[in-house]
Amino acid sequence: MFQLTEDQLSLRDMIREFSENEIEPKAEEWDKENKYPGEAIKGLAEMGVMSINIPEEYGGAGMDEICKVLSIIEIGRCCGGTGEIYATQLLVNDLILTNANEEQKRRYLPMMAEGKIGAFALTEPGAGSDASSLSTKAVKDGDSYIINGTKCFISNFGPDEGEFAVLITVTDPEKGSRGGMTAFLVDRSTPGFSLGKTEDKMGIRAAAVSELVFEDCRVPESAVIGKVGEGYRVAMSGLDGGRIGMAALSVGIAQRALKESIKYSKERVQFNKPISENQGLRWYIAEMATRLEAARLLTMNAAVARQNNDSEVTKLASMAKYYASEAATFISDLALQIHGGYGYMKDYVVERLYRDARILRIFEGTSEIQKIVISREMLR
Repeated sequence: MFQLTEDQLSLRDMIREFSENEIEPKAEEWDKENKYPGEAIKGLAEMGVMSINIPEEYGGAGMDEICKVLSIIEIGRCCGGTGEIYATQLLVNDLILTNANEEQKRRYLPMMAEGKIGAFALTEPGAGSDASSLSTKAVKDGDSYIINGTKCFISNFGPDEGEFAVLITVTDPEKGSRGGMTAFLVDRSTPGFSLGKTEDKMGIRAAAVSELVFEDCRVPESAVIGKVGEGYRVAMSGLDGGRIGMAALSVGIAQRALKESIKYSKERVQFNKPISENQGLRWYIAEMATRLEAARLLTMNAAVARQNNDSEVTKLASMAKYYASEAATFISDLALQIHGGYGYMKDYVVERLYRDARILRIFEGTSEIQKIVISREMLR
């Protein structure tokens, strides 16, 4: 069994208490109103949790990959949307830590530790799973770049959230992804950078997903993160951590779905006995619990590999994301089945869990993409 340290257990318990008291009671309202959970994010920042993976020298907590996973699980268990905002924030933290210069780190990381929200702007209408097919262009003009294009389905940007974006653009179309793409740090206040359509989503509704529009958006050379031509590498550098984060969110949602199913099955009486006494339903619970535990261990294993710079981290991260997201969808579906007609009604939390879980097999790389990555790594 995976053993947690005393410090990791203390962190988990602290975030669990906060999530159950400050996030869970408001999750239904945030979902119904498509509302950004600003108070919760502020509270997490005050606890030092938004900066959990930021080194102390930049105002962070400087904790390890397991702490990140535990935090996402506990937050996501109470609200999938808040969990998604949080996991995306940690991904952006990592992108800056890994690729930014010292001046950029000292500007952006303390801001994020305070709860300011950042986004990772990669996906476009014509470039989803194929991240190399971008059309957003950045053209050199003196000591600046002029950016034109549209990003879509960008998390952590909406009417009430989003301070800046790590933006991936094309700077030399002839070189393609291996040398023709460049990443920029672009503040929301930059002229020519505007918010487009904010999507009305099926689930994870507390977390905004929006279009970002760039029209003759001028940024200085100092906005380049990494080096000119290394944008694809910058984008790929965040994938392992992002996928582990989504695996952790999957575990959190699946954990809540199983908990609600056990509780309901003990309370619901049919044919003069609780439905938990039916063998068929017990088999459902056994299947859900086993898949949840497997997902949890895969996710922890991937986190340890990333912490140790293991050469197999890409394979393990994709395995965790693939299996955990599939497990969350399966478990939330069975949870709804166990609740019967009541599970289909918004009076019960499993209805929201079912909707929240369905996106997990799509974002941060679809299940199909994860299988491509896993097989490629195995056959390397």
